[in-house]
Amino acid sequence: MSIVEYLKDSAKSARWTGIALVVLGFLSLVAPLAAGLSITLLVGILVSVSGLLQLGLVFRAGSIGRGLLLLLFGALALVVGIYMVAQPAVGLANLTLILAAYFIASGIIELVAAIQARPDKGWGWFAFSAVLSVVLGIMIWRQFPFSGIWAVGTLVGIRLLSSGFILLSVGSAGKEIVREAQK
Repeated sequence: MSIVEYLKDSAKSARWTGIALVVLGFLSLVAPLAAGLSITLLVGILVSVSGLLQLGLVFRAGSIGRGLLLLLFGALALVVGIYMVAQPAVGLANLTLILAAYFIASGIIELVAAIQARPDKGWGWFAFSAVLSVVLGIMIWRQFPFSGIWAVGTLVGIRLLSSGFILLSVGSAGKEIVREAQK
């Protein structure tokens, strides 16, 4: 595969991924509580499964004494996961705080990356997304606990939208580079 073909395929994939993220972001914004509870349930299920796998490893290894820490981690993951599934509203409140911290941290890192990419096309969307992440993270942190009802679904939706627009911008820039290279 030539470099032009690779860039062409990558640009197309970036645009399609961007479109998918924009659609998912819109759906999260339309029903933020449902999206938040769904995310909480999914995380609870994943944590429960990880706990079961860790416990299975301990018992399969046949040495609980040596695997005591793994046994404790597995049991903790299983209990936390089951609790999140059984009490999704409480889990959603906890995820709200974790998500706020994530948005602030990822926004700062993304802003540094945007500044480093500054002369390239699309860096403005990158920087806009970074600033938006930091602002949203601070907003949700300050409005807690009331923000727990809407925050996870809304913030994930906004984040998906901004990431989708970044990928659309990058994919379009890649398409233009391919056109120029083919001339």
